[in-house]
Amino acid sequence: MNLSSRSVRIASLPARAALLTAILGSAVCGLHGEESGPSGRLITSAGVAIHAATHKVYAVDEDDGAILVTNEVTGSKKTIKVGDGPVAIAINQVLDKIYVVNTGSDSVSIIDGQQDKVITTVKAGSHPYTLALNEVTGQVFVTYTYDNIVTVIDGATNASRSIKTGSADGIAVDTRSDTLYLTTYEAPEIRIVNAETGVLSKVTVGGHIWGTTLDQASDTLYLAHTGTADIVALNVKTHELRTIAVGNIPCAVAVNPSTHMIYAVNYGDETVSAIDASTAKVVATLKAGRHPQAIAVDTAQNRVYIANVHSGSVTVIDGARNSVTGEFRTGDHPYAIAVDRTLGNVYTADYGSSASTKVDVPLAAVPQ
Repeated sequence: MNLSSRSVRIASLPARAALLTAILGSAVCGLHGEESGPSGRLITSAGVAIHAATHKVYAVDEDDGAILVTNEVTGSKKTIKVGDGPVAIAINQVLDKIYVVNTGSDSVSIIDGQQDKVITTVKAGSHPYTLALNEVTGQVFVTYTYDNIVTVIDGATNASRSIKTGSADGIAVDTRSDTLYLTTYEAPEIRIVNAETGVLSKVTVGGHIWGTTLDQASDTLYLAHTGTADIVALNVKTHELRTIAVGNIPCAVAVNPSTHMIYAVNYGDETVSAIDASTAKVVATLKAGRHPQAIAVDTAQNRVYIANVHSGSVTVIDGARNSVTGEFRTGDHPYAIAVDRTLGNVYTADYGSSASTKVDVPLAAVPQ
């Protein structure tokens, strides 16, 4: 695959966060310990997010304790000061609020999307890590790697409460039942939590999970097992398990609900496994760049975008043909990725670069 400066419109945004190197070690799904790349820092896959209604991009800048806002339409940029060490972002499109986890100051900043100003700061527990939200109820859920709770923030009042759940690295939310699915890398069980009552149950799925996505249409939770090179598909209604062999060290997984395809990003052997959800079988194994780490799916165009953390690039996959259409340059060490499904723009959060770049896809690279 040839790297091209003319590519999908990819914007590289300054963002610094951190991968759980204390848990995962120096070679799994991260930047630590490889050549001249940064080391000893944490990252989350929620380092960049796009507001679909306003077409504004929000990316964390951990070093400066800020969020960089880029208006896709006008090209204007704005910096919003938040807490220390912002690492993760979630956007409630309905309430027009942006939530930022500040791991250094044990807080969550809430930004008004119209003014792009912090309207309040919610005190959190020790070292919050990532978050997810339920736009149906308006609630936001904040997880902790070193604390045994989930903080629940009410989207309407900004009031917060805690649920005792145990520590969690990953979270998925079923918006229909208001159910949380929590994973911890070293634990062999996932925890299933009723967000309203706090009632908790466990299902054994095997340890070393890093990467989770929920397909509500099929009631299936997909879990990436870094240690055993497989994806576990859990039926959340029956708790039936299916195991799908993929590449080495899968660390991210995503679903295209329109095509019923699952994509596993294999950090270790630098591939992407395309899986037919109906048969639970890999139908294609596609070459990515050096150490792919994050994934975004454009359901409108049926394209898949893979952030390659050590080649400073994004691999573009045509979902209809299960083929790679190109590999395109972005900033240094892209570790998180988001796509605007209306405008077709792709944005990466980059560990080592403060540059913003946009390039166009050559017509030959765009599936017709």
